[in-house]
Amino acid sequence: MSETAAFEAPMRRALDLARRGPVTGGNPQVGCVLLDADGRIVAEGWHRGAGTPHAEIDALSKVVDADGLTAVVTLEPCNHYGRTGPCTEALIAAGIGKVVFAVPDPGAVSGHGAARLAEAGIPIVHGTLHDEAEALLHPWLEAMRRGRPWVTVKWASTLDGRAAAADGSSQWITGAAARQKVHEQRAQSDAILVGTGTVLADDPSLTARGDAGELQPTQPLPVVVGEREIPASAKLREHPRGVLETRTRDLDAIFADLHEQGIRRVYVEGGPTLASAVIAAGYADEYAIYLAPALLGGPMLAVGDLGIGSMDAIRRLRIDSVEQLGDDLYLHAVEGK
Repeated sequence: MSETAAFEAPMRRALDLARRGPVTGGNPQVGCVLLDADGRIVAEGWHRGAGTPHAEIDALSKVVDADGLTAVVTLEPCNHYGRTGPCTEALIAAGIGKVVFAVPDPGAVSGHGAARLAEAGIPIVHGTLHDEAEALLHPWLEAMRRGRPWVTVKWASTLDGRAAAADGSSQWITGAAARQKVHEQRAQSDAILVGTGTVLADDPSLTARGDAGELQPTQPLPVVVGEREIPASAKLREHPRGVLETRTRDLDAIFADLHEQGIRRVYVEGGPTLASAVIAAGYADEYAIYLAPALLGGPMLAVGDLGIGSMDAIRRLRIDSVEQLGDDLYLHAVEGK
């Protein structure tokens, strides 16, 4: 058995712990277990959100003496000062004998944690359950690699691709089960992008709510793209996170600014002008598509002009999953064939 494979069981436990952490926020979901010389888990930790101890620090806090223990952690330990100190220095100071991690930290400020640990004489094993850790952290990892948020484009439409009737009315195209899934996806996002046209036409709240209409503990930041003024009476003014008005259509600047603010997941919810611009600019990473078994006809398309003039330039997507929600269908798609 390879040294990497030897740590699969504790790494799987570390991944389970990581999933307990919040999906949203600037920090990733990370889990850590500490092993004694016989490979038994003696302490566990996970990251609970920005400003709280990192997984390694949480695990170290649960042992009196960590000298010679092995730390198994889902992500390469950080080596920089943020709201908390570097995990590398804490592991070194504690006398950890070996560090095993699944995926490297792509963050520009990570400071090459593995290199720092190796410099201190601590053996490193990396790559254990790499694919599983990559899948768990994929949106965060991609956001850090690209220097911009992971972007989900969502729309709800009839089978003939209409998002509203000819008079502009759009509530409700889909049923309650589909709308509740949208609320769940909102709660898993750091920000929701909408255009000023959607705000003025629909006056949305853009909150994440539970089955009974209650506000979820985690709320996305509403971000309005466009130059028109939002009325003082708009429901967005009452959002618990407030509202960010960009007063620009420059998507490069908007996504760069959101990333700088620690926003790693963005949910683009409307309308067709904004969705089309995001797709055409190459920012769409995945698609959340809700289809109602209905027909509307007319000009109110869910997605507008993408700048595609011929079949040679058609944008092919790969459907990852299809789910029936009441009478509606939910399709999850990603870029690529």
